[in-house]
Order: sequence, then C-alpha cells, then structure tokens
Amino acid sequence: MEYIDVVNDQDQVVGKATRKEIYQNLLTHRIVHVLVFNSAGEMALQLRGRNVSYLPLHWCTSAGGHVNSSESYEVAAKRELKEECGIDTEIEFMYQDVYFHENKLKKFLAIFRTMYNEPLIMKNEEVERIEFFSIEKIKQMIASGEKMHPELSFIIKNHF
Repeated sequence: MEYIDVVNDQDQVVGKATRKEIYQNLLTHRIVHVLVFNSAGEMALQLRGRNVSYLPLHWCTSAGGHVNSSESYEVAAKRELKEECGIDTEIEFMYQDVYFHENKLKKFLAIFRTMYNEPLIMKNEEVERIEFFSIEKIKQMIASGEKMHPELSFIIKNHF
C-alpha cells in the first residue's frame, strides 16, 4: 500500500496516511509539479487520461503527483517525470507554494522545471496525450474555460 507523508503548517512530517485517508480527513500533504519547457519557451501540458478517477480529460502540468512517504520533493518530481513523460533528466527547483484545494485541504506544492526538446512519450494510461503550448496560449485556454487542473491554473496565475 502506498503511503503519503502528513505534514504540519511548517511542512514538517508528522505522520503518514493512505491517499484515501488524506482526502477523507483533509490532511495536509505534499505535491510536486514538473514544468517541461522546450527551447521555444513552450510548456508541455498533459491531458489527463479519460479513465483517471480525478479530473479526467483536464489539462495538467507536464508531470505531477503526490510525494510518497519518506520521499523528498526532488525524488518525487523525478519519479513523476519518468512515469508520466518517459524522461529522466536534470530538474531545477523553481517555487514552493501553499495551495488550498477547494478552500479546505492544504497542500504544499513544489514546482520544478526542465528543458527538453525531444518528443514526450506517454508512459501510462493516466496520460491521454502531451502537447507543448506557449504561456500565452495556456493563459487563453484558462480564460476561455478549457478544462484545467486547478493546481495548473494556480501555478500559471501566480508565476506566469
């Protein structure tokens, strides 16, 4: 069974819980996002798979997910990048934010970036497809009501 660290308001580990327990009990936890850019300055977004339980067919960051128990943000980011985009490359820390999911559940978001100019290959059924977009196009997609993961919208609004 997969466990996720529960953290306090200072992002210090105070326990661990299953994903189900995290969301049922609104426990503060950690999330990573990796933003993959190409040399044209475009960001890769993934369209979540049609059969995922949360936000199917919504655009999301290039790669992202929960930080597993005892995992560092960087290790989790590299794992998610490999699982979702099929690449193993150096990443650079960008930002850490506090995000409130539906104004109830507190999450610490760590955002990383990398440059990659090769085709991104979907590695699992959680990803429908991956495409590169300019930041302006992503902002237009958000403004027009395109289905976006709320954490992606939050990151774009706060950092771009």
